[in-house]
Amino acid sequence: MSLSMKKLLPILLMMSLFAITSCQQKEYNADLLLKNGVIYTVDKNFTTANTLVVKGGKIIAVGSADTLEKKYMARQVIDLQGKPVYPGLIDAHAHFYQYGLSLQNANLIGTASWQAVCDTVASYARKNTDGWIIGRGWDQNDWEVKKNPDKQKLDSLFPVRPVMLTRVDGHAAIVNQAALNIAGIKPGQKINGGEIETVNGKLTGVLLDNAVGIVARKIPVPSDQQTESALLDAQRNCFQVGLTTVDDCGLSANMVTTIEQLQHKGVLKMRMYVMLSDRPENYDYLFKRGVFKTPGLNVRGFKVYADGALGSRGACLLADYSDQKNWKGFLLSSRQHFEQIAQKLAAKGFQMCTHAIGDSANRMMLQIYAKVLKGKNDRRWRIEHSQVIAPEDFKLFGDNSIIPSVQPSHATSDMSWAGQRLGAKRLKTSYAYKQLLEQNGWMPLGTDFPVENINPLYTFYAAVERKDLKGRPAKGFQMENALTREQALRGMTIWAAKANFEENEKGSIEVGKYADFVVLDKDIMKVPGAELPGVKVLNTYVNGDKVYDQK
Repeated sequence: MSLSMKKLLPILLMMSLFAITSCQQKEYNADLLLKNGVIYTVDKNFTTANTLVVKGGKIIAVGSADTLEKKYMARQVIDLQGKPVYPGLIDAHAHFYQYGLSLQNANLIGTASWQAVCDTVASYARKNTDGWIIGRGWDQNDWEVKKNPDKQKLDSLFPVRPVMLTRVDGHAAIVNQAALNIAGIKPGQKINGGEIETVNGKLTGVLLDNAVGIVARKIPVPSDQQTESALLDAQRNCFQVGLTTVDDCGLSANMVTTIEQLQHKGVLKMRMYVMLSDRPENYDYLFKRGVFKTPGLNVRGFKVYADGALGSRGACLLADYSDQKNWKGFLLSSRQHFEQIAQKLAAKGFQMCTHAIGDSANRMMLQIYAKVLKGKNDRRWRIEHSQVIAPEDFKLFGDNSIIPSVQPSHATSDMSWAGQRLGAKRLKTSYAYKQLLEQNGWMPLGTDFPVENINPLYTFYAAVERKDLKGRPAKGFQMENALTREQALRGMTIWAAKANFEENEKGSIEVGKYADFVVLDKDIMKVPGAELPGVKVLNTYVNGDKVYDQK
């Protein structure tokens, strides 16, 4: 090698290092770039794009590949090959923790008879030999004999071991005599906001609403390991169906602490909007702490129960049930209680979210809200379910900016028997989602899982097609209240985020928001309606990290 070449070598080496360094710096100006997709931003104008770029868990660019590939070099580039992308789906009303616990217990969903329930429970008990037998999911409306069961069979199967089987809606349960003995329940016993069913002077084991709690409070509290497993099992299944945020309706302050710890450890990645349950210790906790918000957890509201469920005839109606004379259901607390809570939450600046099913319960809560809110406002107080509404009461939602938080799958689950409970006239203003949406121009959607299936795409299908998963009825149920596909998608993304005061950080694919999004195998905005229930989630991302991948 010549002398001149030896002198040039260090210079050439430095130039090469500079080039490599420059390339590396350019390479790391983004973490993830997804291109060649159909990206529904769900922004104000409902625009679409084909490329999005992520850095540091946030969306930093949305647009076309021609422009963005020149500007950004990402650690990872994914060619979507035309697949559709949507904002991470948000379930505005669910019971995330209870769903996780239910995965550890007997699954009674879909049981076609009381005998099938007992067979399922017996099978579960053979594999789980210790402690209480807990199950959930039975629904007498799905049985050939559509009446409440009796505990006699449970008593013969389990004379000593206590059993509690909760109805699918969570507002009724059947227990055996062993459980009744532990709870000290006697024939003829009364309870406000509930019913202890007695026939011919004997307990049937059926408990409604507040009566369920008498037994439930005797069940041992889940261990720390059971609690963590429940939350992580629920998270796994929710990520598989594209959910990135869930509203858990009615938790304790202690559970908030557990969620915080698991999120801090990095094992619980699901974003959660938590409503605390209507209990004195929970009010004390949040009033002292104030609104609590992190990227993964938001605690600023309370879940209150006005009445029970229509399926178990606990919903509070203005007139008698059409299939049970002299019975209107009941409130779970006094009107005075709800008025006091509303005044207290308004003064402290917290959100009130009230379960109301029957037209009487809805009217009462709308009136109480209106008295406190005094017209248009931005408090975003919610009526959860808003299921049966008297025609003259719809305007109270719009007049006072009250948010109806609804679950479209309830309409298609209940439609085969709801008319029997309500009669044709009341049914016409029940599950009236289009009419409710018109009150404020936006409305969050949820599933109410585990009452319904956790899959939010079933919510979308029920909202736009108004059919069950078997495609019934052929022309849809009360189609005048169907939502458009854009409205349904907004209800599961940006409107759900808005109901949680989170529309500036999630709910759409826009610059500056969390990189929460989902990739589907088919475009739910375009496929035939009958194909919607079969659409699959390919990938779910939270903070730009892939938390689910369909292998």
